[in-house]
Order: sequence, then structure tokens, then C-alpha cells
Amino acid sequence: MASLQQTSRDVRVEDYLNDKLQTSADLDGLDSLLENVKNQQALLRQQLAEAERDLAESTKASEEHSSALLLQARAFKKRQADVDRRLLIVTQSETSDDAIERFDKDIRALQRLDVAIGYVELLAQVEDLSTEARRNFKSSPQAALQPYLRLQTLANTLKEAQPAAEDAAPHLVDHVEKTAQSLWQQMKDSFADDFEKVLNKMKWPGKDVAVAGTLEREWTEGVERLLDLQEPELNAQHDHVRPTEEPLVLLPLQVMVKPLDQRFGYHFSGDRQTNKLDKPEYFLSHIIGLLNSYDEFFALHLQPILRNRFKKSNLSMTSIFIDSTSALITALLPMLRRKVFGVMPQIAKQPQLLSHYIYELMSFDITLRDEWGYDGGCGIDGWKGLAWEVLVKKDWFGRWLEVEKNCKYNLHITNQSANTPQVALSRYQTIIDPPESFEIDYDSVEPSATKPTNAAIRVNDLLETITDRYRPLPSFSQKLRFLIDIQIAIFDRYHSVLADSLEKYIYSTSSLARTVQGVSSSTSRNTTKDQPSLEGLSGIERLTRVYGSAEYLENKMGDWSDDVFFLELWEELQDRARANTLQGGQKKNLAGNMSVEHVADKTSAAVGNEESGGALFDETAGAYRRLRVRTEGILTDTFVQQIRESLRAYGKVGAWSALSSPSLGDGMSLAISAELDAPIGLLQSYLSFLAGALAQAPLRRIARQVVLAVQAVMWDGVLMKYRFTEMGARQFGRDIRGLWEVVDGFTGSGQGQIGMRRLGEGLVLLELKGSGGPDDDEAVVDLSLGDVEKRLFKDNESGREVLEEMGLEVLSESDARSVLERRIDLSG
Repeated sequence: MASLQQTSRDVRVEDYLNDKLQTSADLDGLDSLLENVKNQQALLRQQLAEAERDLAESTKASEEHSSALLLQARAFKKRQADVDRRLLIVTQSETSDDAIERFDKDIRALQRLDVAIGYVELLAQVEDLSTEARRNFKSSPQAALQPYLRLQTLANTLKEAQPAAEDAAPHLVDHVEKTAQSLWQQMKDSFADDFEKVLNKMKWPGKDVAVAGTLEREWTEGVERLLDLQEPELNAQHDHVRPTEEPLVLLPLQVMVKPLDQRFGYHFSGDRQTNKLDKPEYFLSHIIGLLNSYDEFFALHLQPILRNRFKKSNLSMTSIFIDSTSALITALLPMLRRKVFGVMPQIAKQPQLLSHYIYELMSFDITLRDEWGYDGGCGIDGWKGLAWEVLVKKDWFGRWLEVEKNCKYNLHITNQSANTPQVALSRYQTIIDPPESFEIDYDSVEPSATKPTNAAIRVNDLLETITDRYRPLPSFSQKLRFLIDIQIAIFDRYHSVLADSLEKYIYSTSSLARTVQGVSSSTSRNTTKDQPSLEGLSGIERLTRVYGSAEYLENKMGDWSDDVFFLELWEELQDRARANTLQGGQKKNLAGNMSVEHVADKTSAAVGNEESGGALFDETAGAYRRLRVRTEGILTDTFVQQIRESLRAYGKVGAWSALSSPSLGDGMSLAISAELDAPIGLLQSYLSFLAGALAQAPLRRIARQVVLAVQAVMWDGVLMKYRFTEMGARQFGRDIRGLWEVVDGFTGSGQGQIGMRRLGEGLVLLELKGSGGPDDDEAVVDLSLGDVEKRLFKDNESGREVLEEMGLEVLSESDARSVLERRIDLSG
């Protein structure tokens, strides 16, 4: 082993020397190298000495620590033995385990005794406070308040401490609460009796209420005393009332509305004439009457007291405590709740009455919010209202929604007053049932707009009424269900009516339409009995009714999507849908049993998307838009087909090459061909009707397609089919300009020629004279037929130049040559 270590050391030395002495020049630095090695050796010896010293110190400290631990262990064992000996003596036990168990029992007994003493002392304190308050509240009410307030504070403290103590003393807490409640009730009754005596002196609630001098001081003291009694309850209030909570009524107002409650019960219970089940507006207006009668009194006498008491408390921003009017409304609402909740089971059995009842409640809620500024103490959250309490807290919303959707009774919307209950689907049925509902209404929209049918206008009026019905609802879920289950449902129903009308027209009309739609011949035979009423202008009118109704309601949905009410509803829907999506896992329904997917299918595919955009009526408006576009296409196809049929006789006229009358100069002096009378009459009849029923944009779109079809017939079936003399060309041109005049008369100047621009430029060439251009077109360069022919047939470049000189932009060189070849003059 030693030889191996020596060999290893020699190898390292050799490597070191080889590294440092690689050349002969390195020998010159041998002294410095040796000096460096000696320094390193000295440093290593110093470090070794320090390490040995640290090791010795650590070893010594370890030994001392071990000795100390050993001494402590011996001392602990000695003390443990002494404790065990004493415990055995004290407990008279034979073993230490038995001694410990007996000792623990004694300790627990002492702890229970300690708790029992605390209970007894607390019960004694409760009894002392209760006795002191009862002894004083008759003779000195103010002195009785202090022990009561201490007792109530003690009850509240015990109740708050219960959760932390794991409900360790429920009987004690219950006893203290009942004692405090019993004392409060006795003091309240006593203070209320004293206050009622003062009110009787004031002749409250008569018309000649008087508060002056000593009486005013007594009234103020009575109010203050009752508010002092209610102070613990008020201190427990939040800085605002939660919308789902019933607000707290101030004790002075509870006493003051008692005679008003008795008067209310007298008038609106039993068999009295004022208590009519179908007249909820009677007792609702009675409450408004009470506010009008007594608001000024409370503002003058109660408002200063409330302001001084609560202005520096956490209730200073809670209206039902700081504002006398809101406090009065809060005090009047309990009697109203009893009345409303009490009759609801009976009213729910009568659909018309239920609808009217809820409508009146919502109107009453709006009156309190808007005219009296009542927020129920809920601040920016706002008061939800009596209608919400009935529909949500008492769970009558489902029944009311069912009534609003399905109740059947025969009333026309145009004959209803503003207060008549709106029952949606039954009202919708009365709109579409009368035959005159699908007549076009020319007076309800602007003259320049597309005209809807009477049914479309009434359906829109019904839907606006429905919106007014559920606009006041405070619940998002209720609004969404109303929107989808009633409003969009009616839109869908009316869309089905319009779509069915269009399908019936398609199935009952021409073989071309049936071929386009894939209708079987057997279906066609079954519908031939409807054919006469759907041909000609009657068919165009039927299509226009569908088109006008679809466009009208599509535009209305666009307007509604910009309404603040629907915008806010859309934003809340998006917020809820996005939050639902972000939660992941099992998604919750947005409202009732309606999932995000169901709501998106009924409203908009953008529901829940992060991108902005979308509206509540996207899906419904899209369906109406597709129906409108499809109807416009069918209307255009029908018009085109019928104009083509009417031009068939004109296409058989073959005398264009035989006409000659060189004495005639101006083409406009010629009469229109007799074969064109029927097409012009049809064109004039249809365009006259469409111009009165459609806006300018769809009218021009349809007319453009019609004139393009006429151009195709005239180009292929006449111009390219026959040969023309100069006179024949002029006659043909006159006929075409006659068609333009009809189109221009309904769609605007120049629209006919713009739609037949190719044919119009062809006429310029066709009507060229042998000696120059046509007399009636000053815009054309004075070129002869021969000049144009030579240049046009020379080559494409020359042909393009002559066409540009003549101002012809649409015709290609080949088209222009084909037109000139139609002139019989150039046949040689």
C-alpha cells in the first residue's frame, strides 16, 4: 500500500514538473517556482493546524453537552419518581395510571363547577337587568332603557359567540334571548300605549292633525323613546338592506300606521263594495292616497328626528331610516303584502284576473320607484317590488308565465285599453285569424318604405306590448324566460305562417317553380284548385305580402337590439354565459331549465363568446332575413318568367327585313309594335303595384333582373335571330325604348337603359344610317354604316377604336360585328 502511495505521489510530482519545466528557458524560473511551492506548503500547514484546533474544540463541546444531557435525564427521572409517589399518596392508588385517571376526573369536576358558577352568575345578571328594567319602565322609561340595552347587547354577544364555542350553551342563549324579547315586548307595548295617547291628543290620523307646543314635545319624546328601544335592532342592520330581505319598519311608524291598517282592513276585506277581487287598483291607489295625504306631515315633523339620529351612523345612507317618505312606505307595505299574498291562491285560478293583477302590481312598483324614489333601503341594487315578491318569493312566476302564453280568450288588440291584460298567444291568434290581417297596409309606414301587412304591424304592436309587460321585472331569469318563451316564440310562429304561405305559393304555381323547388307532379295536381288566385298580379301580391312582412319585422328586431332595455339584457346574458363557460366542468343553467346552448340557439350564436358583437334577436332576425331574400328571389323569378312568356309573341315577329319607310326620320315618331302591347301592359301593371308596395331599393333590384331578362330575350330571340332593314332597326329600337320608358316611370330616369346597356349599345350600331349616325342620338359620332363596318371588321384594334369613338363600352368587338351582320344592307 505504501509503495502504491509513493508511486502515485511520484507520478504527481513528475506531472507537475513536466507542466512547469517544458523548455530549457523554464529552468531560469526554478528559484521562483521553489519559493512558490514553499509558500503553498506553509499555507497548507497553517490550514491543517486550524482544522485540528477546531476539531478539538468541537469534540470538547460535544462531550460537555452529552454530560449535561445525562445529568438532566437523571434529574428528570428523579422528579418523575417523586411526582408518581406523591400522586399515589394523594389519590390512594396503587399505580400511576390509576392515579392520573382519578386526578383528571377531579380536574374536570372543578372545571364544570367553574362553568356552572359562570352560568349562575350570568343568569343572575340577566335577572337583575330584567328586574331593573321592569321596575323602571313605567315610572321612568328612560332609566329602563339602559338595563334593557345592556341585556340585549349581552344576548347578541352570546349569540355571536355560539359558533366559535360549537353551540356549547344553546339553552342559556335561548333563555337570554327569550328574556330580552319578553322585556322588549313589554317595554314596546308600554311605550306604544303612551305614544298612542299622544297620537289621540293630536287627532291622528285625522285631517286636522295638530302638533304644537307641549304636544309636539310629547310626540318627539315618544318617537325618540321608541327609536331608543329599537337601537340594538338598528345597530345590527347592514349599511343597506339586501334586495331579498324584508326591510325593517321603525317602531314609531308601526304605531302610527296601526289606525291606517285598520282603515285598510275595513275597506278591503269582507263583502264591501271597495273589496273587489278584479279591482286590485282600488287598494293599490288607496296606498298611494295615504302617501299623498301624510307625506308632508312626516317630512315636517319626523324627518328632522331621523336625520339627527342616523346622520353619523352606518345607516346614514339607508333611505328607509334616514328619509321619512321611504320610512312611511316601508311601514305601509306589510298591510299590502298581507292583502296581496292572501288573495293570490284565489286569483291564480282565474287567468285573466291573474294577468291583470300582476300588471297592476308592476305598475304600482314603478310608481313607488319612479315617482316616490323608493329603493327599499337597497341603494343602487334597488327595490325589487311587490310583483317580484309574488312571482319569486311566493313562486307564482311559473303560473303567470303559463297564463301569459296560453290563456285563451277572444279579444282584439286594437280594441284594448292600456290597462287590459295582455295574454300573448291568444292575442296573437286573434291577429292572424281574420282574413283582412294579410292585406297590405299602405298607411302605417312611410310612403317610401316597404309596406307590411296588417298582421305584421299588429304582431309588432303585440310584441312591443309584451316588452312593456316584462320590462319592469327585476329578475334576469324572468326577463329571459319571457323573451324566449313568449316573445321569440311569437316571432317563430309568425315566421312559420309566412314561410307556409310562401311554400303554398311555390307548390301551387308554374311548372318552372315546381321544378326549381322539387315538387312532385302529384302535389301539383292536388293544388291546381288554388292556381287561379296565385297567377298573374295576385301571385305577385301574395309574394309581396310575405316579403313586406318579413322585412318589416326584421327591421323592427334591429331597432329593438339597439334599445337600452335589450342591450342591458344582452350584456347581462353575455356576462353570465361567459362566467358559466369559465367555470368549466358541469355548466349551470342560465335561467330555470335553459342551458347556455338552448339560449344561444334561441337568441344568438354569439352567446358566451369573448368577441364583442351579437344581439338578442340575431337568430330570429336571421331567419326573417333568409325568408325575405328567398321571397325576393321567387318574386323576381316569377316576374321574369311571366315577362318572358308575354314576349314570346313578339319574338315571332319576322318582318324586320321587309320594313321600309325612308320618309320617317325620328325613330320616336314610330308607334310601338302591337305585339309588344301585352308585355308593356304586364310590365306597367306589375311595376305599378310593386312601386306602391316596395321601397326603392328592392324595387330597383327586381326591375334590374327583369330588364336583364328582357334584354336576353330581345338579344337572343330577336336581334340575333332576324335580319333588319334600316326601318326595321328603327322600329326595333322604338319598341325597346318603349320598354325603357315604362321601367323609368317607376324606378327612376335612365334605369331601363342602364339595365339593358348591352342591348342599348347594340341598337346604336343597328340603327346606323348609310349616310351617318342616327338622328336621335347626338352623343354618337357622325359615322356612316359603311365607315363603321370597314373599321370594325378590319381588325380588333381598329374595331375597339371605332367603338370607343361611338361611346360604346359594354359591347365587345365580336358582339358589335354580330350586330352589324344583322343589317340586311351589309349582306353583300
